[in-house]
Amino acid sequence: FMRTCAILHPLHLELETALYKERIEAARSASRTQLGALLPNVSGSSKFTNQTFFLGTIGGAPVRTQPFDIADARGTLSQSLFSWSLIERWRASRAALAVSEREADTTKNDTMATVALHYMEVLRNAETANARTANVDLYKELVSFIKTRQSGGMATGLDTARLETQLENERQRLELAKSDVERTKLILINALGVNFDVKLVLTDELKAPEEPIPVQEDAMEVALVNRPEMKAQEQRVQVSRLSLSSVKGERLPSLQAQGDYGLIGNQVNNSTSTYNVGVTMSIPVFDGGQREGRIGESRSHLLQEEIKLDVVTRQITMELREALVTLTSAKEQLRIAKDGLKAAMTELQLARERFRLLSSNSLELSNALFSLVRARDNMIDGLFRANASRVNLARAMGQVEELR
Repeated sequence: FMRTCAILHPLHLELETALYKERIEAARSASRTQLGALLPNVSGSSKFTNQTFFLGTIGGAPVRTQPFDIADARGTLSQSLFSWSLIERWRASRAALAVSEREADTTKNDTMATVALHYMEVLRNAETANARTANVDLYKELVSFIKTRQSGGMATGLDTARLETQLENERQRLELAKSDVERTKLILINALGVNFDVKLVLTDELKAPEEPIPVQEDAMEVALVNRPEMKAQEQRVQVSRLSLSSVKGERLPSLQAQGDYGLIGNQVNNSTSTYNVGVTMSIPVFDGGQREGRIGESRSHLLQEEIKLDVVTRQITMELREALVTLTSAKEQLRIAKDGLKAAMTELQLARERFRLLSSNSLELSNALFSLVRARDNMIDGLFRANASRVNLARAMGQVEELR
């Protein structure tokens, strides 16, 4: 079934993960912003002014210069030589980008599992509709047979009426099954994100899973490595750790180089070059306790994310164990359903032979038909549960894309 989903799921994922794509782009832009603080910053300016200067007073009267022009064109360069806070802030932004990417992977993993389960629902209802059709055909055959026996005096009207009643009941169930097929197809189309006018053609059928159930310890190891939720939370812890380091880094001295070069004069064609080059060291001394407050806040955020990591680990553990228990039970139910279907078919064969040879009433035959109908339903439910449990286990292990 995953072959069909593999063809169609990107359309759905394009809709479901659009928001996360924008978040990734926003995180990438934020990372570029933080990197820019570590790279050279170059700017240019030009200025033309007409001004005067105050020269003082002579005889009580203020004196100023005559107006004159100054033209100044200058380029400025600044470069952070060392700032542990800026470095850690940039690393934190890179980790935040990884968080956004892992969140998108989480949505993708969950979406693919949801689409797969919807597809399984369509297959189950299709199998149910086929079983109902087979039941109706069988009832028609037996009703025709009973009527022939009745016309020969070897069956009663009650025998015919009993089977005809069951036939009509099964016809009604067939119509409901057909309706369920179309209804679940609409749900699947909506999950896939394709046009509702698309006609879905089922190319698969429910089959018993053949792969063995993985050992719990091995499956848990795979889940902790593959689950995007785990990776995302680990990255969140890293973001908080780097953010704390960045705030602590504000205690350290920082170095910055600055310089400018330009032409200045009273006219553009009458100017000379000037420059200014220097290195500034900033040493934090006291900021009223603001920095310590930010450190405490960042440390609390780190502790919160570490607690959330434990919560995510427990959630993944629970989901994995639940999926393993469910799959084990589903496979056992499927085995029982297979035996039940085989027994029901034998019962029907014997009941038909007994009715044909002994001319008994149709009650035994009717009961055998009911047993067969129920056994077919149990078989379909068993197949669905086994395959749905397989999908849930793949999701719990973070391996939905590897389903075949």
